[in-house]
Amino acid sequence: MATTLYRILRHGLQNFWRQRLLSVATLIVMLLALLVFEWLIISSFIGGTALDAIQDKIDISVYFKTTIEEDKILDIQRTLQTLDEVKEVEYVSRQEALELFKERHKDDETISKALEELGDNPLSASLNIKAKNPEQYSVIATYLENDSLSEYIEKVDYRQNKVVIDRLTQIISLSKQAGLILIIVLTFAAVLVTFNTILLAIYSNKEEISIMRLVGASNFFIRGPYIVAGILYGTIAAIVGMIITTPIVLFISPHMKAFIPGMDLAGYFIHDLPLLFLYQLLFGIGIGVISSLIAIRKYLRI
Repeated sequence: MATTLYRILRHGLQNFWRQRLLSVATLIVMLLALLVFEWLIISSFIGGTALDAIQDKIDISVYFKTTIEEDKILDIQRTLQTLDEVKEVEYVSRQEALELFKERHKDDETISKALEELGDNPLSASLNIKAKNPEQYSVIATYLENDSLSEYIEKVDYRQNKVVIDRLTQIISLSKQAGLILIIVLTFAAVLVTFNTILLAIYSNKEEISIMRLVGASNFFIRGPYIVAGILYGTIAAIVGMIITTPIVLFISPHMKAFIPGMDLAGYFIHDLPLLFLYQLLFGIGIGVISSLIAIRKYLRI
């Protein structure tokens, strides 16, 4: 058995080497498919982190009429915290709102003078509400718009934030769909090219295959080298793909962290490197083996 496996591996390597130009072309197409597959996984992490970062900064701000007493606002806060959709409710008093406003506009003399002339605090107390899930903001907004609360609330700031979340979610969804379509197209191209490469190898070895049949070689022994060639294509493409991707990820990681605070792309990539390589290896070998089996089944009637 060991001798048979050795001969199969040797013949597979010989077939791979004999058609070097075709092998390189096959590897390039397969490599493109694997790179798109890998970057789709990485982009899913980037998109998910970006969405989480933006969602963490988005909330519903409820501004109350200046005549409403603080105790009533705190009662509403406690009621909101009992809702299943609500993750957190932060109370900002009128005085805190004024201090934040002054700090934000401390370099603007016009605003500072206007506040001094007013004498009184013109800002409202507010509640900043975070939902457990972005899709639940509409439920919370509907609750706040009911008639029992309308006499206390001056304004609910929600619709603009909803547009931001919806647009970002749509962009991420569309990018994933485009990536999947591209993977399907490139995978089909890789299967087609690998299929033709294996097919040419079979045609070029017709006489050798005939001799093997005459001397009683098993079907496994005849098919084996072509399956080995398919595995080689997938394995080499996966290794080269990882070699190309690693420095790119390490290079762009600091830039992504500056663009999206809290994102550690390099840390994610290094931590999941074995798993990412395994996915890529299985995907590449799968393309190679499937292509080989199709060629063998169609043109090597044994």
